[in-house]
Amino acid sequence: MSHFAKVNNGRVVHVIVAEPEFFDTFVDTSPGTWIQTSYNTRGGVHYGADGAPDGGVALRGNYAGIGYIYDDQHDVFYPPSPFPSWRLNTATWTWDPPIAMPDATKNYIWHENTQEWEEITLPTQE
Repeated sequence: MSHFAKVNNGRVVHVIVAEPEFFDTFVDTSPGTWIQTSYNTRGGVHYGADGAPDGGVALRGNYAGIGYIYDDQHDVFYPPSPFPSWRLNTATWTWDPPIAMPDATKNYIWHENTQEWEEITLPTQE
């Protein structure tokens, strides 16, 4: 099975799982275009079933989600910007903060008003 995203005016409005042949007989009168997306593609990298990069074809930058943007000039999907100060990285089609997270092994939240990361402690599960 493959995944397809319906794009209308550059935005993903629907995502389905179907065989490519489905579109041979599918009648869709709503506006938009169906474009294949890869469930295993994130940040311009294709991942295998084990979650590790496998060298496969990274189809269209990222797996499309509802609300994602489709850039037809570059033929990629990417999420909306999480904050106005973040910039789109066109190598990975993901958003980069203006200041790197201090420590990737810890949990943080971004404060747009102060342009700072705040370390947070997540509740433990018992």
